Amino acid sequence: MTSIALFADVQNLYYTVRQAYACHFDYTALWARVAGRGRIAEAYAYAIDRGDPRQRQFQNILRNLGFTVKLKPYIQRSDGSAKGDWDVGITLDVMEAAERVDEVVLASGDGDFDLLLERIRQRHGTRSQVYGVPGLTAQSLLRAADDYQPIEGGLLLRS
Repeated sequence: MTSIALFADVQNLYYTVRQAYACHFDYTALWARVAGRGRIAEAYAYAIDRGDPRQRQFQNILRNLGFTVKLKPYIQRSDGSAKGDWDVGITLDVMEAAERVDEVVLASGDGDFDLLLERIRQRHGTRSQVYGVPGLTAQSLLRAADDYQPIEGGLLLRS
């Protein structure tokens, strides 16, 4: 059975799904689809912690699904801009996991991860699958992935 490491870029998923569909991403559906392809050996969700009770409830839902939730504090700069980026953390975790699993599943449309997917294939022979919103997923990421799954239909939570 294929062993899989699943990585969810929560901020990227939230903003791209909201922009494209005006709804939310269904993490339960993602988990079911990935689990249908093999054994999820490890799973991480990367989010920003604003200390909000609804956000904590969402993080607990992710934990109950099986994700390890990694949080960074929300930082508001003096110029009004905000910082909360997990790219380096995701990259480090993917590089380490690629040594232990057959496939990496990345739920993000961020083109910064294209070189990462190429590198894990070159160094470890690890396959990659990307879930991203059509039209909002970087072309370079699509080219780097072995497989692309568009976020649409059953991966959306509509009220």
